[in-house]
Amino acid sequence: MAELYGGIRFIKGIGEQRAKNLEKLGIKTLYDLISYFPRDYEDRSQTTALTNVIDGEYFSVSAIVATTPQNHLVRRGMELLKFDITDGTARCGVTFFNQSYLKSQIRKGETYRFYGKFSRSGNFITLNSPIFEKEGKELEMVGRIMPVYRLTAGISQKILVRAIRQGLDAISDGLPETIPESTRRKYGLIDVVAAYNLIHDPKSEEDIVRARTRLIFEELFVLSCALQQRKYAGTSQPGFKLQPRDPRDFYVKLPFEPTDAQKRVVSEAFADMSSGKVMNRLVQGDVGSGKTAVAAACCWFTACAGLQSAFMAPTEILAEQHYATLSRMLEPFGIRCSLLTGHMTKKQKNEVYESLKSGETDVVIGTHALLSEGVEFRYLGLVVADEQHRFGVRQRTELAQKGDDPHVLIMSATPIPRTLALIIYGELDVSVIDQLPPGRQKIDTFAVKEDMRERINKFIARLVGEGRQVYIICPAIDENEMMYFAAVESYYKNLSENVFPNLRVACLHGRMKAAEKEEIMRAFKDGETDILVSTTVIEVGVDVPNAALIVVENADRFGLSQLHQLRGRVGRGEHKSYCVLFNQSDTQESAQRLAALCKLSDGFKISEVDLTMRGPGDFFGSRQSGLPATKLAELSCDTNTLYAAQEEAKLLFESDPELKKFENRALAEKIRQFDDAMLN
Repeated sequence: MAELYGGIRFIKGIGEQRAKNLEKLGIKTLYDLISYFPRDYEDRSQTTALTNVIDGEYFSVSAIVATTPQNHLVRRGMELLKFDITDGTARCGVTFFNQSYLKSQIRKGETYRFYGKFSRSGNFITLNSPIFEKEGKELEMVGRIMPVYRLTAGISQKILVRAIRQGLDAISDGLPETIPESTRRKYGLIDVVAAYNLIHDPKSEEDIVRARTRLIFEELFVLSCALQQRKYAGTSQPGFKLQPRDPRDFYVKLPFEPTDAQKRVVSEAFADMSSGKVMNRLVQGDVGSGKTAVAAACCWFTACAGLQSAFMAPTEILAEQHYATLSRMLEPFGIRCSLLTGHMTKKQKNEVYESLKSGETDVVIGTHALLSEGVEFRYLGLVVADEQHRFGVRQRTELAQKGDDPHVLIMSATPIPRTLALIIYGELDVSVIDQLPPGRQKIDTFAVKEDMRERINKFIARLVGEGRQVYIICPAIDENEMMYFAAVESYYKNLSENVFPNLRVACLHGRMKAAEKEEIMRAFKDGETDILVSTTVIEVGVDVPNAALIVVENADRFGLSQLHQLRGRVGRGEHKSYCVLFNQSDTQESAQRLAALCKLSDGFKISEVDLTMRGPGDFFGSRQSGLPATKLAELSCDTNTLYAAQEEAKLLFESDPELKKFENRALAEKIRQFDDAMLN
């Protein structure tokens, strides 16, 4: 039997070039090949009489070739092969383009099965470039329910169908079973070999349903088991046991009174850190809910025990803001904070390195620079990662490895539906700050079309005249990054020179140098700029209480959760605030999505709408870190299956927490592969 994870070159018809082409589809091994599932199916199993075909639709017909195929040269580079077919009910003209070689394969008087898209005008029926096979032999591409695969140059449906069939024959019954027999019986799931055969070669719609049901359950079961294993490892892992402290000793020096939700989450984190086990906790909270204060309390608790904390933020702008905020909260306790970012001079970095190594710095706030080789801690007791989805699992792990099993606190301002949170953060304990501090302004939100442009511009001028400031957000309008930033700068130039020539307009985007971005944000925060034209770099940017309006261009290109975060840039002060969403799309779906955002202010409710309408990728962009790819499971649809898979995973780990039983060996190997994929 061929090795499941061996190469595919041994398969007949797969030479070096085709192997390279298949690699573009992510197919490198035999397992990749057989788990390259169809994106759709075409039912070619039932034949239809020619007289019953409908214009513009696909049918399978069994017909005799009524005329001798003839080649017709239309012009240089265009040759037609034409002939008629009949099944006794009607006649049909068939045409192939630039496939003159087929003339020798199609003979007058013989019967073939044809499948394709028919054109019909009254009794005049035509068929262009159909798939065909001779009747009387085993039909391979017609006469069956045909899987339809995503293709790439050099790889046809026929090549894939044959290769996958050979792959399935090669492994025979050698596919490892990852779902326990008791679970399969409980949920009526077919075995793994049957599932793979039926997904690629179904005889009925029922076969497709049975195969998909089994394979979707397997995906979510392996995923759930991988997360259960991580959680088991985390909860059984010894950690720094901090002596319990009353958090009120921290609250007393804060310039505000924490909300009940903040206090509850702090108590949950303190209990973790005092348990003797490593804390692995996610703090979820809407925009402005006060997550930073929770992190500050945990840093204080850690410093009281003589240990250091590392706070990692995704951008330099955000790291600098957190440094300023945490310093204000912690320095009254004599806790020393340092900032470490990539744009600092070598001398500045070395000073921070020394202070961390000596223990002089209690809390360091930084970007990916915290992962640098020069960063060594004396006693690292806590790792805080802000906006975790912007970091890969490996980066969080690398930072934690700079200490001896430090506690880990993860913060996310992206409200995530429970379904998705179970997948992304299944190995973590989750705390939710479900209460906003008093004084947060309600942000009136409007979705408008281009005919409102002049009115919105007048509104911008009026607000600025009242002393307020405005954000204008430009989306990526092209996949080419250079064109994206050029478009933002072009928009800014037109706005500053033609639309608002008398106002102070600035531009901010990700390709600017750190020092330049810092200066632009500082000027905006200090009120030296009226309008900031920006990319989504300000999505988790600095706090500007005087900003009262955010205008989002091409809002239809954004997900609702991202728009909600952008909206959270305003309404942070005492001034009435607004969000205007320009919708350039004419689709009903786009109008419905933006209308939902205008009505809703609860980020978690918005995220549920987002998940239902756009799917999980919308939360973090198309290549979000931390979200595993699934081949068949739809995270927004297969909720009940996910819950069932999670329950079965919990039961399995209660009986075999280290997966040492013989029947769980295949599952343990699958989890190892899953973890490797997640880390990379």
